[in-house]
Amino acid sequence: MNFRERRKYLQIMQKRYKEGGKKEKRELLGEMEEVTGLHRKSLIRLMNSPIRLDREGRKRERGKIYGGDVKRVVSLISKALDYPSAERLKGQLVSTAEILARHGEIEVDEQIMEKMANISISTLKRLLSTISREKPIRSKKRVGRKRELIKDIPAGRLPWQEEEAGHFEVDLVHHCGQSAAGEYVCSINMVDIATGWCEMWATLGRSFLVMRDGFIHILARVPFPIKQIHPDNGSEFFNWHLLRFWKERVSQIRISRSRPYHKNDNPFVEQRNHYLIRSYIGYDRLDSVEQTILLNRIYEKLWIYHNLFLPLRRTIDKESIPLEGRGYKVKRIHDESRTPLQRAEEKEVIEARRLEMLKRLRDTTNPLRLRDEIYQLIDELFRLPGASKGENVYKTLNLKPTLPKEVLSSLERVLQ
Repeated sequence: MNFRERRKYLQIMQKRYKEGGKKEKRELLGEMEEVTGLHRKSLIRLMNSPIRLDREGRKRERGKIYGGDVKRVVSLISKALDYPSAERLKGQLVSTAEILARHGEIEVDEQIMEKMANISISTLKRLLSTISREKPIRSKKRVGRKRELIKDIPAGRLPWQEEEAGHFEVDLVHHCGQSAAGEYVCSINMVDIATGWCEMWATLGRSFLVMRDGFIHILARVPFPIKQIHPDNGSEFFNWHLLRFWKERVSQIRISRSRPYHKNDNPFVEQRNHYLIRSYIGYDRLDSVEQTILLNRIYEKLWIYHNLFLPLRRTIDKESIPLEGRGYKVKRIHDESRTPLQRAEEKEVIEARRLEMLKRLRDTTNPLRLRDEIYQLIDELFRLPGASKGENVYKTLNLKPTLPKEVLSSLERVLQ
């Protein structure tokens, strides 16, 4: 019931109210209170005065607190972080503004910084609703795939309340387009439940050779120990060669899997599949060596962008709210938005030297420029021709890393 409908209802009830006795007025007030949701004292005042259908205009309008200067800064910060929700953006406004100011992207004074520190989420939502988004739209078509069941590995679901870092959900994203025939590019995606840390790597095909190479690169970049991997039931993860690889490379690692046909057993990595891979790369077919190499360059930049800059919110509790005659709904309670690096720092799982390197990399990187570079590489990716006959997957192996040497300081240790 909107304002005008409520006032029409009260106009009808006003005549009965004025003609009624004391007892009838008391009953009518109870009825109106239940229908309109207004306080009893407010209803008494309305019943004893003329009821207008339209709101009265303010005698003195309140000036805008958050004007065009704040909107311009919020717009650039939102773009730099790839347009997160207001809840995720709120906690990163000040820190990201400081980084962009150091890189000369924006100019802010103490007054603007104070406003961004005090802005509410509802006001931030209203500002974001007026900002146009510059994001490419990719094809939404999907192609199914067959899955083989592996019975020797325990099946289940990792707890969403997991607080210990190092428990990774793993999945393989297929870039086969409309046809799954032949060799095509696949993306390995690994997500840590506790911190939201994400690792991605592109392979040409799903052979043990390319999968091992991809996991070697991922192991070189993860800044904290891997304690458990939890993929689905694909044979690209569960074969004797790859299981032996993990047991040799990572001591005391736990390997589990999701249950067959239970996609929600890997909710974190499935969400990142859409958020970090499909929303950027789409569903088009990629099947050449050049596309694989360039896609890994994109993932290296996304590694910095997502883990060091993009804020995430994590579910910390769930509340069941009963509905009248319709069961119940689940209300999720989230914590304050923080980046994966901030979450890993809070849990003290990254050694001090590497943590200092990652923080220095974050402070010296311009997120707005980095985002533009990512989209430029994506446009370049889809200008590359598809595969020709005789594509050689060996050309995609042992690629020279393009990330700063400090970030990949453990690569030599892993390859030994």
